[in-house]
Amino acid sequence: MVRELGLLGRRLLVPAALLVGIMVLLGWLLTDVLAQSWLATTDADINQELVEERTNDLNTVSFLLSSLAATPVIIGLTLVTAATARLVWKRWHEAIYVVYVVIGEVLIFLATTLLIDRQRPEVPQLDPAPPTSSFPSGHTAAAVCFYGAAAAIIAWRVRKRWLRWTVIALAVAIPLLVGLARLYRGMHFPTDVTGGLFLGLVWLGVVTRLVLLAPISAAGDIARKAKETITR
Repeated sequence: MVRELGLLGRRLLVPAALLVGIMVLLGWLLTDVLAQSWLATTDADINQELVEERTNDLNTVSFLLSSLAATPVIIGLTLVTAATARLVWKRWHEAIYVVYVVIGEVLIFLATTLLIDRQRPEVPQLDPAPPTSSFPSGHTAAAVCFYGAAAAIIAWRVRKRWLRWTVIALAVAIPLLVGLARLYRGMHFPTDVTGGLFLGLVWLGVVTRLVLLAPISAAGDIARKAKETITR
C-alpha cells in the first residue's frame, strides 16, 4: 500500500507544475500588468489603514495568530499529525496524505517566489522579512493546507457530527485569521493573502482527491489482483 501511495504521489507532479504556472501568471499580472492599477493602490491603502489601527494588544494577538502558520510550527504539527494517524489507524494513507499536502505546498510556494519578485508593503513591519517574495503569502497557504488536511482526515475518519463540524470550522477560520494577521503586521498585501488562499485551496483539493480518497479504489484494485493471482 505504501508503494501504491508512492505511485499516487507521482501523479501529483503534473497538477503541481500546472499550479506553479498559474501562480506565476497571477504574480506576473500583479507585479507587471496591474502594478499601477487601482488594485495596487487599494492594496497599499489597506495596509496603511491597518498600520493606523495598531495597538499593543492587537500586536500580541496578531503575533500569536501568525505563529499558527510559522514554518517550525507547521513542520512540527505535520510530523505529529502524521505519526498520530499512523499509530491510530495502523496504516499510512492519512500520514502520507498530510505530508504530501504540506510538502507540496512548500515546493509550489518556493517555486513561485523564485520566479516572482514582489516587494513587501512599504509600511513598518512587525516581523523580520524573509528573503522570499511577498506574493503569495506562504503563511496563509500553509495554514490552509495543514489545518485543512487535518480537518479532512478527522471528517473522513470520525463519525461524530459535532466533531466534524468543529474541525471544519477551525480549518476555515484559522487560515483567514492568519491571513489577516499577516496583513496587520505589514508582511503582505491583500492580494498576497488572496493568492495564498488560492494556492492552498487548490493544492489541498488536488491532494485530497488523488491521495486521501484515491487509496479506497486503489486498495480494492490491489485486493482484486491478489485474489486473481491466488485463483490462477
